[in-house]
Amino acid sequence: QVQPVESGGGSVQAGGSLTLSCTASGYTGDCRGGMSWYRQAPGKEREFVSGISIFGTTSYADSVKGRFTISQDSAKNTVDLQMNSLKPEDTAMYHCKTDPPFTYCITYWGQGTQGTVSS
Repeated sequence: QVQPVESGGGSVQAGGSLTLSCTASGYTGDCRGGMSWYRQAPGKEREFVSGISIFGTTSYADSVKGRFTISQDSAKNTVDLQMNSLKPEDTAMYHCKTDPPFTYCITYWGQGTQGTVSS
């Protein structure tokens, strides 16, 4: 069973930076794919932040474009999210999610890591 584990959350002031990491292992068969980051702020729905395919293709929510950068180290099964120029509205629990290539594969979510940005 794949279990994504996030790390790197913390508290920073507005304009600061945080780097989140997600490590996932235990893939079986042909179910290894890309990964995505989502976030959920108190009282709000979970929203997509950024994703990266197994081939390195990246995508970002409009709200984070130009500030966040996603990258992966396939050898370490790790996906990082570099977050710069942070704003108070970036405060949320950040979760990583596996993006398997086939519908018969299971999608796994991590427990999350908290990122807090103070003004």
